[in-house]
Amino acid sequence: MAENMKNQIDEAAEQEELISIRLPLTKELQSDVFVRVNERTWLIKRGETVKLPACAVEVLEHAEQATMAGLQYQAEHENKS
Repeated sequence: MAENMKNQIDEAAEQEELISIRLPLTKELQSDVFVRVNERTWLIKRGETVKLPACAVEVLEHAEQATMAGLQYQAEHENKS
């Protein structure tokens, strides 16, 4: 039964839409990026184009939005000091 469930999960993953992305490689940002969605994980190498499922790309987008919001908050509060 567990093997059957694993096969169903593998089949669903094979049918997922894959999106090509490339994370920037800069002097400050050189480390690989780890993404986890439920029980699935990816280690994304910066500076290389990779194909990821939409769910993993969504996690990266949310992380970027959170970072930008944090930087904006920090900049607004530094100006008030």
